[in-house]
Amino acid sequence: MAKLKVALYWAASCGGCEISVLDVGAKILDFAAGAEIVFWPAALDFKYKDVEAMPDGSIDLTLFNGAIRTAENEHVAQLLRRKSKILVAYGSCAHEGCIPGLANMTDREGIFERIYQTTPSTANPEKTRPQTSTKVPEGKLSLPEFYDTVKTLAQTVEVDYFVPGCPPTGERTWEVLEAVLTGKLPEKGSVVGAGQKTVCDECPREKQEKHIKAFFRPHLVIPEPETCLLEQGIFCAGFATRNGCGAQCIQVNMPCRGCYGPPPKVIDQGAKMVSALGSIIDAEDPEEVNRILDQIPNPAGYFYRFGLPLSILRRRVMK
Repeated sequence: MAKLKVALYWAASCGGCEISVLDVGAKILDFAAGAEIVFWPAALDFKYKDVEAMPDGSIDLTLFNGAIRTAENEHVAQLLRRKSKILVAYGSCAHEGCIPGLANMTDREGIFERIYQTTPSTANPEKTRPQTSTKVPEGKLSLPEFYDTVKTLAQTVEVDYFVPGCPPTGERTWEVLEAVLTGKLPEKGSVVGAGQKTVCDECPREKQEKHIKAFFRPHLVIPEPETCLLEQGIFCAGFATRNGCGAQCIQVNMPCRGCYGPPPKVIDQGAKMVSALGSIIDAEDPEEVNRILDQIPNPAGYFYRFGLPLSILRRRVMK
């Protein structure tokens, strides 16, 4: 029996998803027995021309991690879409935009202004910036175009399945690989490697009626180990986040930040967080509400940390 042909690619992301594939542990040997890696530039010496030479549809499975930040990311997404029978948005960046997607709070000009001119450590009196094409004595150097807006993989090409997580856990990754190996795939377009409830539903901490009078950043308090973090005033996004991670962060006293994306039937994860907070803040008047909310130092970073490009907002409107 011929082995499945598998590709992995890393676009705009931190690289954690590349490593998470190895978190399946010894089961990687089972996967290797039934699959052949035909493209994985982060780990092996493959070139784009190797993929371009493959027949369309010849790759059985591609795990594509990372958001679409540049013209190169978009080109490779389109290339792998043509070559792949199954294209999976693997991890939060490909699924929702994730941390790179917070750049949608500004645009290319704002990012370049900050990075190449106004950071305290930058010395750039000539205001040199990256160019898509630069002539040098040896010839012409080219860089991919840096886009104004970060997009998800599905906003760029058709995606067959979505695997959330920053990064996905090893158990969930194996569920996806096993489903492909055995041919037991769910309906196209499904979120796989995740649950159908919320992180709160699998969190072991004791929960009571919530009344929030103040918020604290995690490094400012030592939380009670058995009590719901949100009830202790530590913002935890578990109530608006799909389960499947095993609540691992919460079990070591770190609040959920929402990396597994919105639970089923929730369109906008950030809006869900805002709505829920509005129902549990214990305040007597609008001024006290504002005082409590001011203790969340970066609302965009808290409510849309992982999903701004996927949200209804998509990005900040720039003048």
